[in-house]
Amino acid sequence: MAGVTEAGSTSEVPVISTDFYPTMLAMAGLPAHPEQHVDGLNLVPLLRGAQVVDRALYWHYPHNGNQGSFPGSAIRCGDYKLIENFEAGTTELYDLRSDLGEEHDLAKNKAGITARLLEDLQRWREATGARYPTPNPNQHTDE
Repeated sequence: MAGVTEAGSTSEVPVISTDFYPTMLAMAGLPAHPEQHVDGLNLVPLLRGAQVVDRALYWHYPHNGNQGSFPGSAIRCGDYKLIENFEAGTTELYDLRSDLGEEHDLAKNKAGITARLLEDLQRWREATGARYPTPNPNQHTDE
């Protein structure tokens, strides 16, 4: 999009990797395929300086990863990010405006926001048919 976005400009609008596909389709002049990018947003209007719809961003990672991650889900809505850890059975809440490093869990102090975001996250998982981890019946443990 040469000449469309002012050189050196920045944006505070949160985006997510699922936005890349519909954005690239639009940049290539190809039709959108909403059935293939349910959660993605075409960012071309943002690149042209327009405001985009304020929306929640969702992540779902239902398994352990080789980077030390845990099975869980997260939602970012405005300045708040809620993380649900399936293994530990915990929920954490962070205010990213004042705590970008996610060091101060506010879940207990902001119970109303925590409950609302957890409900939104659960509704999104139901709507998308998100899968959850299940125990492996063939796994042998040392117990």
